[in-house]
Amino acid sequence: MSVIDNFESWKDFLGDRLHEAQGNGISNKAVSELAYDIGNYLSTEVQAKNDQERILRDLWNAADENEQHAIANIMVKLVQNEGSK
Repeated sequence: MSVIDNFESWKDFLGDRLHEAQGNGISNKAVSELAYDIGNYLSTEVQAKNDQERILRDLWNAADENEQHAIANIMVKLVQNEGSK
């Protein structure tokens, strides 16, 4: 099963990557921009595998660029306490 097949696994995966980036000194601004880029990629290139991913994709596609940045920042906040830390 792929990490993106299950939303909880996906959040854990993102949390691990976030902690890794922070541990390597990557700034919050850089993390935010990366989250935005990932959101763009996922919304256009990856088929939603579950209801949560479909909702996020639909919200992303309905949002303007500023709102997409807000969604990306919220996803970062959501996964801050996820993963193995």
